[in-house]
Amino acid sequence: MAIIHQKTSVFSPLSLRFQTLLLLAVFLITIGKTNADALGHDEYLETVQDMKKSYYASTSRHERVHEDYLDGVEDEEWGMVERRGNQFVLGSQPFYVNGFNTYWLMLLAVDLSTRGKVSDVLRQASSVGLTVCRTWAFNDGGWRALQKSPSVYDEEVFKALDFVVSEAKKYKIRLILPLVNNWEGFGGKAQYVNWAKAAGFNLTSDEDFFTDPTVKSYYKAHVKAVLTRVNTLTNITYKDDPTIFAWELMNEPRCLSDPSGNKLQEWIQEMAFHVKSIDSVHLLGTGSEGFYGPSTPDRLKVNPNTFAGQVGTDFIRNHKTLGVDYASAHIYPDTWISKSASQQYIQFATSWVQSHIDDAEADLRLPVVFGEYGVSSKVDKFNATLRNAFMGAVYSTLLNSTRRGGSGAGSLLWQLFPEGTEYMDDGYGVVLSKNPGTSNMVSLQSRRLQMFNAKCSMKCRWSCKKKSPKDVDLILPHDEL
Repeated sequence: MAIIHQKTSVFSPLSLRFQTLLLLAVFLITIGKTNADALGHDEYLETVQDMKKSYYASTSRHERVHEDYLDGVEDEEWGMVERRGNQFVLGSQPFYVNGFNTYWLMLLAVDLSTRGKVSDVLRQASSVGLTVCRTWAFNDGGWRALQKSPSVYDEEVFKALDFVVSEAKKYKIRLILPLVNNWEGFGGKAQYVNWAKAAGFNLTSDEDFFTDPTVKSYYKAHVKAVLTRVNTLTNITYKDDPTIFAWELMNEPRCLSDPSGNKLQEWIQEMAFHVKSIDSVHLLGTGSEGFYGPSTPDRLKVNPNTFAGQVGTDFIRNHKTLGVDYASAHIYPDTWISKSASQQYIQFATSWVQSHIDDAEADLRLPVVFGEYGVSSKVDKFNATLRNAFMGAVYSTLLNSTRRGGSGAGSLLWQLFPEGTEYMDDGYGVVLSKNPGTSNMVSLQSRRLQMFNAKCSMKCRWSCKKKSPKDVDLILPHDEL
């Protein structure tokens, strides 16, 4: 488990504007009543709500989220997030995730002419309250490779990753860092196998990545190189840096050559042990898409299609592995179902999210993070309304779990772009400044989760007087989603 640093203060300073409004309200109440007891409970709540409305009306929504969040952490040590039972916690408080993917941060940070885009996307994400970013900690072979050949690194690219970690801390955003790709983009398992072939080993399939001792040694060496890296900007070793929320063994692992799931399961077990032997502090995820496998035949019907149950992954079995701290699933109905069946996306998203939350609670007893979700603009009849409805289904299902302290730990949108990087858009890109409806929806979910994160400790189990679900509804009506 992670080590949690104690807070330096249990109080967070109110903004000057809010302090002024508070004093004004107290003054008005004092002169309007002969004593405090004369003010009834209902009237008091109305007064508080009026104060909140005045405060929120005087500050833009995005600035407010950013200000509220930073007010809550600037006096608090930047500690490690850990897991307790089926929830993430920071100190004694829950840590629910509203986050995003931006895979290219290291790549653009290499060149000073594009490094500013890294800061741009982190700044914009922070302005709508996003607190976790998932981005690659790999680029194997090819252009601007981090790992040019086994255990041979480009120091300038590693320094770019140093910058990404340092800049994320600046904007109070934590990072999920996958360590290799299942796909050929940025090298992936195919590149590892090709390196072994070039060294004279007789390998016949990219999926020898999971079984060949030489290839596995390459991967283990890369894991060690990243985890023990000392950041040249902060002088903090990666394995000691609270800015890193979690490691992921692989982005979307699959092993089609073994539908039984045994090969991939053995690889996950071996590599989870390896990661934890180097870094026992940070959280560890598998990076999987969440497909159910042979170990739970009754759950195969939850998969979006029959093929999903034959790709070598197994949601329940994979996440029962010793050393894995949370469950992972992705959500892509437009790819998994049909690009022309957009009317089914909302229903699928709701049932897929709920099924994984239920299984994470009842069987795994772990948090579950929906590490990627999105709908492509290439889908028939795509528009912002469809995307927002899809996002709303994901958000509301997760929020229902949050309200009762369930396993739904959060989600990360695929993917966020700043202006000027749309040329990299794969169809799923969201530029917040150009999509105000989506931006407002993201901001609202952030505000909801921040209230749970900031106001209620683990001990109260959502029944304490500090904050109840009804309190959240008073400030953020449910129909705002």
